[in-house]
Amino acid sequence: MDMTGEERIAAPREAVWAALNDPEILKACIPGCQSLTMKSPTELEAVVKIKIGPVSATFTGEVTLSNLNPPESYTISGEGKGGIAGFAKGGADVSLREDGADTILAYDVKAQIGGKLAQLGSRLIDSTSKKLAAQFFADFGQRLNAGASA
Repeated sequence: MDMTGEERIAAPREAVWAALNDPEILKACIPGCQSLTMKSPTELEAVVKIKIGPVSATFTGEVTLSNLNPPESYTISGEGKGGIAGFAKGGADVSLREDGADTILAYDVKAQIGGKLAQLGSRLIDSTSKKLAAQFFADFGQRLNAGASA
């Protein structure tokens, strides 16, 4: 599965960069995230519970940040295991560019899934992925706007 897109975030690039590297903000914004622990400045451990169609699973996994170029870009990659539901692994190249007072966050995601999840069909996987991404960016933008007005 591949997914690319851009989101306009009403915050300066430095604030968006800081939020993308803040485990508390990410935990609050990632749909179904039950825990997100920073093991090092570039390694995180996550537990995420999601439901895709009839399959509900709790994934545990590791996330790594690489190609760090603050406050412009990084690559985030990871792998999660969801028991009999299967696995998910992949990564995203994330870049930030200033546009006036706002920031444009561009992403290019490549992911693979296996197990029961892979049997659901690409249409369901793609639509659910887009819905989860939209929810993340909506929550992320609200969180940044709330922080800016506080």
